[in-house]
Amino acid sequence: MAGEISFFELGVADADRARSFYSGLFGWSFAPGTTEGGGYAIGTAGVPGGVHGGDEGARPYVFFRVDDIDAAVRRVRELGGTVPEGDAPGGDEETVERFGRFVLCQDDQGSPFGLHQPPPAAG
Repeated sequence: MAGEISFFELGVADADRARSFYSGLFGWSFAPGTTEGGGYAIGTAGVPGGVHGGDEGARPYVFFRVDDIDAAVRRVRELGGTVPEGDAPGGDEETVERFGRFVLCQDDQGSPFGLHQPPPAAG
């Protein structure tokens, strides 16, 4: 199934402060992430998430599941949305194996969202 929310990412100025705040508010668990400059994988009772620091825009990112991220990026562009040219879907090998491939986009009105292709099922 494609299109459901599969991951969220909180962009904040200080990842450690966010960990303290959200664990206190929602009881979420945090494990060290793989992002440069720190960050955490967030364990919730629902949709998995992450938090990264150094984001002065301090905003949440919502990622929608797709089966083929390359095809979805082409479709975003065909429909008038944008994906930054240098922003190839993916990440380093460890991140892709653990979490899948991600890319940030904007719809045809400039609203930001992300695409997420989960990693292949183990087995």
